[in-house]
Amino acid sequence: MKKLIALLLMALVWSIPVLAAGTQYQMRVDGLACPYCAYGIEKKLKKIEGVEKIDVDLNKGLVIVKVADGVKLTEKQMTQLFKDAGFTYRSMTEKAL
Repeated sequence: MKKLIALLLMALVWSIPVLAAGTQYQMRVDGLACPYCAYGIEKKLKKIEGVEKIDVDLNKGLVIVKVADGVKLTEKQMTQLFKDAGFTYRSMTEKAL
C-alpha cells in the first residue's frame, strides 16, 4: 500500500510541469464591439496549430490566447491576422505558464 501511495505521489509531482507548460499571450485590439466580433477572432485563432484556449474581453479590447509549449505567436503574424479580420492590433504581451 505504501508503494502504491509513493508511486501515485511521484506521478503527481512529475505531471505538474506538464500541466503548467505553455504560454499565454494578451493582445490589445481596437474595434472589438460585440460577441460576433469575438467569434470571428476566435475562429481565426483556432486555425493556428497549438492554440489551446481563447478568451475575449470586449470591454477592455483584450484577446487572451493560451498556446501549447513550443508554440510562438509573433507580432507580424498577429498584426496580419487582426487586419484580415477587420480589427486594429495594438500590442501583445507574453507570459510563460
